[in-house]
Amino acid sequence: MKLLGLIGWSGSGKTTLLTALLPRFVAQGLRVSTVKHAHHGFDLDRPGKDSYRHREAGAHEVLVVSGVRFALLHELRGEEPPLPALLARLDPVDLVLVEGFKTHAFAKIEVHRPSLAKPPIWPAEPGVIAVAADAPPATMPPVPLLPLGDPAAIADWILARLADLPSRADLSTSAP
Repeated sequence: MKLLGLIGWSGSGKTTLLTALLPRFVAQGLRVSTVKHAHHGFDLDRPGKDSYRHREAGAHEVLVVSGVRFALLHELRGEEPPLPALLARLDPVDLVLVEGFKTHAFAKIEVHRPSLAKPPIWPAEPGVIAVAADAPPATMPPVPLLPLGDPAAIADWILARLADLPSRADLSTSAP
């Protein structure tokens, strides 16, 4: 399983880019999974539903199953698991796109919009292998600058380097 992250400030377009890349990779015959880090609480369930009531009553995990999908809801009553532990829960695929987890040591593309007036992340994160921007940044990165408005070009760039991306096994289990 190859691993590639998309990092950037809130509002930079990480999710927009990820959802534009996914169909291009799938069209190439790749099986792709995603991991999305949320800095806030979230809920896939709704109050009043049976599965919600199971969790509220103290279930460690609730597996919700239908004829078209399933979801495993795991209640964290302690620390957030490290990325390698989360990746180990995924079925084997060709590529895992990770949105967030910017401080973990793996290959990442920074999504950067100079108009947000936020500093680039790449100077502090050695895992950044490219920057996708909608305009030239104030300081040019020492890695390739990709056109954020051209997801096809970004997908082609990634596909050309897919074999060189680290795999899940390469990710250190000691990362935060």
